[in-house]
Amino acid sequence: MRKIIKSLGIVFGDIGTSPIYTLTVIFLFIKPTVENVTGVLSLIVWTLMTLVTVEYAWLATSLSKKGEGGTIVLREILAPYLKSGRQAAFVTLLSFIGISLLVGDGVITPAISILSAVEGSVLIPGLEDLSREKIIFISATIAIVLFVIQRRGTEKVAFAFGPIMLLWFAALAVSGVASVWQVPSVLWGLNPYYGVKFMATHGLAGFFILSEVILCATGGEALYADMGHLGRMPIVKAWYFVFVVLVLNYLGQGAFLVSHPEAHNVLFEMIFSQASYLYVPFLLLSICATIIASQAMISGMFSIVFQGINTHVMPLFKVDYTSREMRGQIYISTVNWFLLIFVIFIMYVFKESHNLAAAYGLAVTGTMSITGVMMTWIFMMRRQFFRVFLAGAITVIDIFFLFSNMFKIPHGGYWSIIIALIPFCMILIYTSGQRRLYKALKPLNLEAFLISYEQIYNSLPKIRGTALFFAKDAAEIAPYIVHTMFKNNIIYEDNVIVSIVRTDEPFGVQYYFKEPLGSGLRVFELKAGYMEVVDVEEILKDAGINEKTIFYGLEEITTSNIIWKIFSVIKKLTPTFLIFYKLPTNKLHGVITRVEM
Repeated sequence: MRKIIKSLGIVFGDIGTSPIYTLTVIFLFIKPTVENVTGVLSLIVWTLMTLVTVEYAWLATSLSKKGEGGTIVLREILAPYLKSGRQAAFVTLLSFIGISLLVGDGVITPAISILSAVEGSVLIPGLEDLSREKIIFISATIAIVLFVIQRRGTEKVAFAFGPIMLLWFAALAVSGVASVWQVPSVLWGLNPYYGVKFMATHGLAGFFILSEVILCATGGEALYADMGHLGRMPIVKAWYFVFVVLVLNYLGQGAFLVSHPEAHNVLFEMIFSQASYLYVPFLLLSICATIIASQAMISGMFSIVFQGINTHVMPLFKVDYTSREMRGQIYISTVNWFLLIFVIFIMYVFKESHNLAAAYGLAVTGTMSITGVMMTWIFMMRRQFFRVFLAGAITVIDIFFLFSNMFKIPHGGYWSIIIALIPFCMILIYTSGQRRLYKALKPLNLEAFLISYEQIYNSLPKIRGTALFFAKDAAEIAPYIVHTMFKNNIIYEDNVIVSIVRTDEPFGVQYYFKEPLGSGLRVFELKAGYMEVVDVEEILKDAGINEKTIFYGLEEITTSNIIWKIFSVIKKLTPTFLIFYKLPTNKLHGVITRVEM
């Protein structure tokens, strides 16, 4: 039960705050007639059923690696089934797009959530004339405070997230039931027939409305992406509770719209009409809920980027650990400030939450479509034909929603694409640059290295102590090791080549010495899962290694190509391999190799 309540704060903040703006935005475009309200409610209920319950709660969460989920996990599951390089490249490209779209989502979610909650303050007596500039200022201030405290970690207050969200969902359920009691005819919205009828009678306009209906499912992908935090069952069980609450509240808002067709801010006006004396506490609760939703998205971004770093698709951004007890609690300053700058920028550009809804949904439906394609592919490879049919049908619905969101591109949706393009281009440049760099460095074959090494080791005086040399693969000797030993004649009594290998599994750490390669030359291999936070210094001590010096390679890139110049700047601005792993700086010695690209 504790895990279920905890998941309300970690997983369901985003989708749990979508009732604040979803119906308000939809009925800016169509009149709130009984037929329209019933049709839209049917679309919302069955969107939640198909895209969240079936796609994520049932299908996606059944695909995991040691309990972890997400786009990178799907790629790792699918990779062993791929027979050609083209298929592998296509799946890799899909995962890159998926990661980038989630980052785009990470900007818009805090902006629309906080802005829409603060807009509810205009219903408080005396604040009716609160200017748009002041609303943006208050929203931006909340966002700044939220992002600034990330460095300190949220462990001390995170215990309250679940109970606060439980209170929020309870308030949504009670207000929804109270309204449905007044207009029980809205219960027809549970019937999918009325959703189909709405689409059939509204034609192209109905197709456009779908791009706003998807707002009810934003955050649904968190069921899968955050699965590693709490496990599958607590999240799935919590979703059934959240699903019922959301359906009750959307039906309640529909009932309120039927009897108050002039309503503009549906949820807040419904609460104000039901219990005006509780409105201010509810408004404060809604702001807390949106902050928690934003916090969950920020933490999710840190986890996604950390996965990207460890699977070598993203640069080695500086990672800080905000908790001594929980090594998984991380903070990445580059990501934090990137998100904050764009959140404030987006608030300033769009000014109102219903305007911001024009940019919201494109990234979400893109991510859902990619998840659907990869899931269907995996089920097909596993010959689970019923799941192939189910996942394929859901993917068609995802793509249908994605195409409806294409209407948003000229109306602000292009910002979603621009934001997602930044990490996407960075990933492409970094991965391509690393491949080109690896080819340019031309590592020396181990056999050829050992012949020269034995000659030098036996003929030259040796420095006392142990020297560490870090390498991706001990079978291929990096040029900086050759340069240090053969050109500079730096030979220690004990030379250890340390290789850190990230495995396809999310967790697990193994480390051991391999058979000695030669006189005074050993190999120490450390294998760690791609989600594992590794304390390399502690592991070296535990293995009995007391190094005197640590050598590592640095590349000085010279190029006239603009792409490789950008790659060079990325390399210079991000920490080196050994600084990333926080090894003692007083023992580090960088060896520079000049590389033309």
